[in-house]
Amino acid sequence: MARIKAILTIGVLGLVTLILIPPQWLAVKAGWKVRKQLPMIWHRIAGRLVGFKVQQIGKPATGRPLLITANHVSWVDIPVIGALMPLSFIAKSEVAGWPIFGLFAKLQRTVFVDRQRRSDTGRVTSEIADRMAAGDAMVLFAEGTSNDGNCVLPFRSALLGAATRQLGETQVDVWVQPLSIVYRNLHGFPMGRQFRPHVAWYGDMELPDHLWGVFCDGALDVVITWGAPVLITKDTDRKSLSRHLEEEVRSLTVHALAGN
Repeated sequence: MARIKAILTIGVLGLVTLILIPPQWLAVKAGWKVRKQLPMIWHRIAGRLVGFKVQQIGKPATGRPLLITANHVSWVDIPVIGALMPLSFIAKSEVAGWPIFGLFAKLQRTVFVDRQRRSDTGRVTSEIADRMAAGDAMVLFAEGTSNDGNCVLPFRSALLGAATRQLGETQVDVWVQPLSIVYRNLHGFPMGRQFRPHVAWYGDMELPDHLWGVFCDGALDVVITWGAPVLITKDTDRKSLSRHLEEEVRSLTVHALAGN
């Protein structure tokens, strides 16, 4: 039955994708406002089909410009967060070349970062700053990589600091909000440390096999916790900010994992 469900889910989601890609492509090219809404609709449909049940604690900040700094567990983070509100992601440049997922990322107006080229930092931070200044909420997976879902890795402050500094130099105050993502239950039962890698995608895991496993089993209970947004200015110390956000996301994650 699980295999049949997965095949049906993939079929329906494929049909929805074929329907939504043309209008989203046109919306991105023409700059229509609906370009921010269509990806959110796709993520919500995907989440319902696969079986994601999201508990949201707290609320996203309403102030703009807004940069959301989250922990990173899996590719599943994308549809889970993407279904909450109109937003775009900051991702490594390799994602742009992935089959299907690269197209999805481009259609969601993802900003791609080439981590191998330091000279690319200026372009990327300018693009992020421009997007935030235009009112787009941007999501940065501040650990720089995914993990097993049982912890939060140290945050990398370079991109966070560069993006907020550029806006700060124009005398614009920026909101930065920590966000915790925790996958707590599978089919209503606590996953625990040993089973959480069922949804966590990290290391040398093969994406097709992991995708198939999630489509087959689905029924994931996800806890999304919004931390208190931080208003930063041109005088904010970026390293201290990065440490604060890391500690906040780690604390929120520990509480959610413990069921508090």
